[in-house]
Amino acid sequence: MKSIVIGSGFGGIAAALRLKAKNHKVTLIEKHPDLGGRARVFKKNGFTFDAGPTVITAPHLIEELFTLFNKKSQDYIKLTPLKTWYRFIYEDGGVFDYSGDEDQMKKQIKKINKDDVKGYEQLVKFTKKIFDKGFTELADVPFDKPLVMMKQLPSLLKLKSYKSVYSLVSSYIKNEKLRRMLSMHPLLVGGNPFTTTSIYGLILYLEKKWGIHYSMGGTGNIINGLEKLMIEQEIELIKGHEVTEIISNNGKISGVKLDNQKEIHSNNVICNADPPAVYEKLLSLNKTSSLFKWKQNRMQYSMGLFVYYFGTKKTYPDVEHHTIKFGDKYKEHLSDIFDNKKLNDDISYYLHRPSATDKSMAPEGNDCFYVLVPVPNNQSKIDWKIEGEKMKNLVIDKMEKALLPNLRENIIEDFYLTPDYFENELNTKFGSGFSIQPKFTQSAYFRFHNKSEIYDGLYFVGAGTHPGAGVPGVLSSAKVLDKII
Repeated sequence: MKSIVIGSGFGGIAAALRLKAKNHKVTLIEKHPDLGGRARVFKKNGFTFDAGPTVITAPHLIEELFTLFNKKSQDYIKLTPLKTWYRFIYEDGGVFDYSGDEDQMKKQIKKINKDDVKGYEQLVKFTKKIFDKGFTELADVPFDKPLVMMKQLPSLLKLKSYKSVYSLVSSYIKNEKLRRMLSMHPLLVGGNPFTTTSIYGLILYLEKKWGIHYSMGGTGNIINGLEKLMIEQEIELIKGHEVTEIISNNGKISGVKLDNQKEIHSNNVICNADPPAVYEKLLSLNKTSSLFKWKQNRMQYSMGLFVYYFGTKKTYPDVEHHTIKFGDKYKEHLSDIFDNKKLNDDISYYLHRPSATDKSMAPEGNDCFYVLVPVPNNQSKIDWKIEGEKMKNLVIDKMEKALLPNLRENIIEDFYLTPDYFENELNTKFGSGFSIQPKFTQSAYFRFHNKSEIYDGLYFVGAGTHPGAGVPGVLSSAKVLDKII
């Protein structure tokens, strides 16, 4: 059996390795000269910048890929647990260090609102129920038939999946600061906490179960370790060539055509690329049914991302590895991003400082960062050639005021990515950072299926298919293939 994998993000690499373990002859094709997709690495004058993702949870899903071949992950990669998972900073200067230390968590909650300690305990218990069902039981189940979804509906309704994450958290927590902090997890997978199904509340418990880890040398070192494993297992890697067409005959996939006109034939094609881009750009839409077109057209896409990478000539030792800074407004700001599709100066942002844990990411005496700002996707028609510099300066001003004194004069290396990068380089529709939003009506059976509804021999892994975005999600999507190929 021959299989081709398009795209080398975590989902694509995991799919390639899992198929190889099933004795498929596997070819992985990546348009860029380096592997990783969203997890690519940029190196600039001694600084190492992970493009993302940087929050590593459920590390066993990575380790499984090595054990498939009786290898030890420690021989390829080094994951280290973080003590403080996130430092939350509020507009009034208040600070909350979020971690797996439940005693410290409750002490901090008590200082903000003592009545919410019990609610927090109840919330954690409820998210465990969601986790047990949504992740442990269903994350690697193929939702390719309506009956599968129908069987799960009673359980999903019992778990209040009709509620949003924010609404679920608010039913247990009264203080607004705590509500923001405990409902922010959908933003890690491209969703609005006010509209994302509460099923994604499972991320809160997932973090508590396995902790948050960092890959020494950066997330890119995980990609390097997996690439080494693929080479050892004789998976063919084609880099620097883009698939321009997926070849089909009467609805049956037979291979791909590359940008150099070379054709490669196979029984299966697995796409780690964004499903809408695959269907619209690489396949003949003549085969697409009117029902499928309707499904595509109704999809709502995740926010875009503005990511500013910078290195400084001094260190900022008081800044944690992961910092989340809330703006003054929360719901209004998210509404501008997701609904109104407009920019807002009252931004919230996530700051990543890998050199807090790993000095190899920056030259000696320097610090390495990236800051990620949720912004509207390209349905907004924002001209990033103009707005990019404005956003960069706004972000520097905000960070100088709240976190990094005299930042502007200390930056010695920088660049930024906008939704244009995601649309043009990563082929995501509208430059969305995480493909389609994780709403209930776009989850499980209602997402793009892991096994194409239209073409025989076409499969999907990654953010746009079941179970969704985030490293555990895309790695689980590759596990679905074990049951359908």
